[in-house]
Amino acid sequence: MSYDLVVIGTGPGGYVCAIRAAQLGLKTAVVEKRKTHGGTCLNVGCIPSKALLHASHMFEDTREHFAHLGIGVTPPTLDLKQMQVFKQEGVDGNTKGVEFLLKKNKIDAFLGTARIAAAGQVEVTGEDGSNQILETKNIVIATGSDVTRLPGIEIDEKTIVSSTGALDLDTVPKRLVVIGAGVIGLELGSVWRRLGSEVTVVEYLDRILPGMDGEVAKNFQRILSKQGFQFKLGAKVTKAEKTKSGVTLMFEPAAGGSSESLEADVVLVAVGRIPYTQGLGLDELGVQKDNRGRILTDAHFSTNVTGIYAIGDVIAGPMLAHKAEDEGVAVAEILAGKAGHVNYDVIPSVVYTSPEVASVGKTEEELKAAGVAYNVGKFPFTANGRAKVNRTTDGFVKILADATTDKVLGVHIIGAEAGNLIHEAVIAMEFGASSEDIARSCHAHPTLAEAVKEAALAVEKRAIHM
Repeated sequence: MSYDLVVIGTGPGGYVCAIRAAQLGLKTAVVEKRKTHGGTCLNVGCIPSKALLHASHMFEDTREHFAHLGIGVTPPTLDLKQMQVFKQEGVDGNTKGVEFLLKKNKIDAFLGTARIAAAGQVEVTGEDGSNQILETKNIVIATGSDVTRLPGIEIDEKTIVSSTGALDLDTVPKRLVVIGAGVIGLELGSVWRRLGSEVTVVEYLDRILPGMDGEVAKNFQRILSKQGFQFKLGAKVTKAEKTKSGVTLMFEPAAGGSSESLEADVVLVAVGRIPYTQGLGLDELGVQKDNRGRILTDAHFSTNVTGIYAIGDVIAGPMLAHKAEDEGVAVAEILAGKAGHVNYDVIPSVVYTSPEVASVGKTEEELKAAGVAYNVGKFPFTANGRAKVNRTTDGFVKILADATTDKVLGVHIIGAEAGNLIHEAVIAMEFGASSEDIARSCHAHPTLAEAVKEAALAVEKRAIHM
């Protein structure tokens, strides 16, 4: 079997790459080790977590907020088994959708593990042990990432779980300890807190959401604390001991000091992810990687071995599904002789908690470190008419603009629907807009998006509603 392109992995980067390549006339095949397409994101990541975030949010809204709206309901009861069915229906619908798209675009799909036998040859080993060789002009590695493990802490996906196990708990743990205050830990911690868990987050750094704007992170931590989260920051986990009743977690100050312990029914290890490249034969081929195990590529996603490319979580950059998708499109267009490109300065990031947190571009800390002079415009949702009437007044919009040119350099939002609102900023920044451009664009009233316009007005201290 001979192809123009074989893509290894059918997560968001891989399947999108394959579809774009097929659209451009390349004979394309994909190889997937799972029985279903969609990678971590659709099977055990983005999609199932958002299903549980949505369902748990509805549960909490019914219990805590409906009375304020004049809606009288019997206190809701939790049917966790049905909630998990709801989650799985969403997963199945999305993975079947990818399967349909691959067939629609006449892409050959092979299920099994892939090994690059040589440049231009992909060996596929099926579950039954059968082998076949795919001949191809080009190979794109899109194998994604795996959970990072902590030394000495064994994940059994029952009492000590990764994000995968945390999506499939069959009972609500009374006490959940989350190791890691990043996006995954806070999202899954939110799910189980809403359903009744006492959640404690243990983080090695002295802040939550590393990499996010510092002011945003501090405000977000205050909001989560009001919701019931407990935080142990600047804490190094040293041991997790299984007991008859759950887990005893030992930790000590990251800077040194006396050890403390926490009792938990379930411990979630959410300290990040690492590139997944095992079994591909990269070392034998001489494909270069950096000291973090990421495949080294040039500006065209090419490795040092001719004909082998890589995208997504296995290369440098944020481990985000949409970043992988854009890279998949770009590399397919490059292989078809077009000018594929990804603007890494304008990749949004979203935390799908309640309220949501979203950002794009530079943080204040990054601008200060680079010596860039900037102006700040902020507008709180407490002053937004739609947020007030909806009782979703937590948070604010912050716009960072170049002090000389007024070009928007970064936008950071905490608030309801922040994940949707951020895309106004993405489009603006993609086209090099100034804060003045956003400020003079008419925004419908009453909407949450008006807070973005007011923040843009606030860059020059002329916000109307505060």
